[in-house]
Amino acid sequence: MRIPKEGDYIAIQSYKHPGTLHRTWRDTMVLKTSEDALIGCNDHTLVTESDGRRWLTREPAIVYFHKHYWFNVIAMIREGGVSYYCNLASPVTLDQEALKYIDYDLDVKVFPDGEKRLLDVDEYEAHRRQWQYPATTDRILKANVRVLVDWINHGKGPFSQAYIDLWYNRYLQLSHRV
Repeated sequence: MRIPKEGDYIAIQSYKHPGTLHRTWRDTMVLKTSEDALIGCNDHTLVTESDGRRWLTREPAIVYFHKHYWFNVIAMIREGGVSYYCNLASPVTLDQEALKYIDYDLDVKVFPDGEKRLLDVDEYEAHRRQWQYPATTDRILKANVRVLVDWINHGKGPFSQAYIDLWYNRYLQLSHRV
């Protein structure tokens, strides 16, 4: 399989635990790929929900996916500052069709002022019972919440303003907007 290179566009597909398609982002620009991670940018990207509903992302967002961590990060660049939406999810896989992961409902939202909120705990618990998540998956996800919060608290990776500036400026260069 060909690894996408800087400036390529890929699709992203989010699934639920039983293997059902949840959401698709059509054109994410690849900013960097490594053996373990992919960094991209969504900017007014078409998103299609599993029920067929379609919408466009409202602002540029730097996206971070990793092949070993059970979370991904969307850093939304807004006038009032960067807001983060972090999905607790399986590590990503990449094939000819798309970058893919399983969304496990739990989310952490980080506001520009640094406030953090753990979201969708009830939805996670309901799906954990309904789809019978293995106990190991539950433990891994809860451990990755702690890793994610540590990254947030220490400004690691995508939670650093310098990181956002670097990758957003690279996106602007690649899209010929500078």
